[in-house]
Amino acid sequence: MDYWVYILASKPGGTRYIGVTRDLVRRVHEHREGLVAGFARRYGVKMLVYYEHYDTPIEAIQREKNLKHWPREWKIDLIVSMNPDWRDLYDEIVR
Repeated sequence: MDYWVYILASKPGGTRYIGVTRDLVRRVHEHREGLVAGFARRYGVKMLVYYEHYDTPIEAIQREKNLKHWPREWKIDLIVSMNPDWRDLYDEIVR
């Protein structure tokens, strides 16, 4: 099975949302279209700026919990390590 931890942002350096899912393309699409009620829709957090793959749900859920407790700067550094220009990576995952 595939499990994904992902980070969405409202803009480069802006508000971020961290989530976990089994279907990254579907879940990001739901966020982009405003189909998911809650934090991401309320704050316009739609750009996929970071993601990681895991083989088990336990690993993915633990990583999500850890990232949510990281200081803001650590999260920004993590995003920049994969995506220095804060590009929206959605097109990359739907290919």
